[in-house]
Amino acid sequence: MRATTTTGKKFVWSPLLIHLFFILLTVAMLLPFVMVIVISFTDEQSILQDGFRLWPERFSTLAYDYFLKTPDVILRAYGVTIAVCAIGTTLSLLLTSSLGYALSRRDYAYHRVTSFYVFFTMLFSGGLVPFYILMTQWLQLKDTIWAMIVPGLLSPFNVLIMKSFLAKIPTEIIESAKIDGGREWRIYAQIILPLSKPALATLGLFILFGYWNEWFNAMLFINDSNLMPLQLLLVNTLSSIDFITSRPEFMRAMITINTSQLPKMSVKFAVVVLSAGPMLLVFPFFQRFFVKGLTIGAIKS
Repeated sequence: MRATTTTGKKFVWSPLLIHLFFILLTVAMLLPFVMVIVISFTDEQSILQDGFRLWPERFSTLAYDYFLKTPDVILRAYGVTIAVCAIGTTLSLLLTSSLGYALSRRDYAYHRVTSFYVFFTMLFSGGLVPFYILMTQWLQLKDTIWAMIVPGLLSPFNVLIMKSFLAKIPTEIIESAKIDGGREWRIYAQIILPLSKPALATLGLFILFGYWNEWFNAMLFINDSNLMPLQLLLVNTLSSIDFITSRPEFMRAMITINTSQLPKMSVKFAVVVLSAGPMLLVFPFFQRFFVKGLTIGAIKS
């Protein structure tokens, strides 16, 4: 689609329309996030009278004031989630990279059988009941932090990405290291891992986001309120605001808090902001790794 300007040059409309489309799409995606933040700072009566608006008549920080007066619930959930993310991401990267490295080695006699064994699990699963029995009866992980870490340690999809990336590393590098007397673990630690930093960074972010947003395993295996992660706290709060007000930490602060004035609607959105805020701040700085993650392993060696 072209148009002729007064100077005689042809003006192309197609790029303008494409940019306009993506601008509108971006605005449509940002509006829900903006609304969540605005509602968390909106007066409860204003929400009840006027409904959800992008610019309410009365702003209020009362929802956040309640959490600042009783920060133990949120801080403990943050501590559990950060511990799960740190331990789980580190161990998952170690397992994923080591298994991907083994499968990428053509001189590994059983790499085809092992690859089929790993990737076959992408098609079928044992089901929820066997999974629950395994975690609670066999592994005895109920009400432990490992119940939220172990299920996400190894993903066949991540192994596939890692295998595809490591397969592009020239075998001459490994062979020369063997000639110099390097053993497999030393080659893996001192050569393979440094060369795999782009893939490790990409997968690390995927795994980190997975652990941060995980709540289902915690709902299944965690009954101890001291081990409740942030996302499960969010789910329970969205289901019922009474979940927050019934916490022992909240009960101890009843002397200074008037629960009859608790802004039940804006508190729910405040919990959403407190839960998603850190990841929203981290993502823009690591966006290039996500873009690169779309192309890792796209070229078959």
